[in-house]
Amino acid sequence: MKRVFRDSFNGILGGVCSGLGEYFEIDPVIFRLLFIAFFFMFGGGIFIYLIAWLIIPDRY
Repeated sequence: MKRVFRDSFNGILGGVCSGLGEYFEIDPVIFRLLFIAFFFMFGGGIFIYLIAWLIIPDRY
């Protein structure tokens, strides 16, 4: 069974985008751009990122 983990070793801030990129087999830069777009468009990008940081367990 495949699970989502934060990759704080290879991540930039908290490893959320790195972990999501690994899970979906997509470049983490795409997730970083999505979080930035949500921040500027809706103002909730940082809030969503922080919640994901708290909910998604760290791999290491």
